Amino acid sequence: MTKSSPEIFALRREIEQDLKRLMKTPSDFEFLAGVIWERLHENISPTTLKRLWGYIDGADTTRRSTLCLLSRFLGYADWEQYLQKLADQTDVESNLFASDGIRAEDLHAGEQIEVTWQPNRRCVFRYEGGVKFVVVENHNSKLREGDSFDAACFLVGQPMYLDNLVRGTGNPISYVAGSRSGLTSVKIL
Repeated sequence: MTKSSPEIFALRREIEQDLKRLMKTPSDFEFLAGVIWERLHENISPTTLKRLWGYIDGADTTRRSTLCLLSRFLGYADWEQYLQKLADQTDVESNLFASDGIRAEDLHAGEQIEVTWQPNRRCVFRYEGGVKFVVVENHNSKLREGDSFDAACFLVGQPMYLDNLVRGTGNPISYVAGSRSGLTSVKIL
């Protein structure tokens, strides 16, 4: 199972909720390894946890034994029981919606779009073709001019999800903007 699968994302989120702590720093992963030892009397390397959370680069797939250990940490018998719990969930996490916005497939290479979100964030992106964009202007956001990324659409009132965000020669990461209230405006320049 790849570390970016929705099931592993759900597992990581549930562990963070259980701990009431986000896994963001090396000490967070050492803390989690210690709590796992206290609960289960089983060792797991903080480095393994860092790889699973994407904090450091490593194997793209996670061992079943690691997933079983983390599932047991949450009170499940094993990874398969955790997956069954996800499959049996009745609360809906998907919904259809209508929103104004721009889809990559409706743009022509070289066109620029402007997006804004709270508080006072504004960026201009140049469409490169496919789902590729480059940041050409940045005002008050964590994005930088020259960053490149993939995005299929930009929708008013919805968060902006950027995938394969590359800064210089760094490794690709994912980025979300407007996670609370979504984008406030989207337009072609």
